[in-house]
Amino acid sequence: MYTDKTLECRDCKEDFIFTSGEQEFYAEKGFENEPARCPSCRSARKQRNSGGERRMYAVTCSDCGVETEVPFNPTNDRPVYCRNCFQNR
Repeated sequence: MYTDKTLECRDCKEDFIFTSGEQEFYAEKGFENEPARCPSCRSARKQRNSGGERRMYAVTCSDCGVETEVPFNPTNDRPVYCRNCFQNR
């Protein structure tokens, strides 16, 4: 149903392949526009927009009590676990 397409990146002007699998994914998600940037320029743009670093939040593990950091802002209504306790669950 879908065939690979060659597109030109808006930023670097290099050609890139919009694969049939990517086209199917876009259709499933309801995206109407084709990507305007190649994968490397999309990745670089995401890095720039996110500041390059992920914000971490200090928490105490609900299971073992060790101090740790998590990449989300925890709420008081759910337990938060350190890496070891989370993997053991």
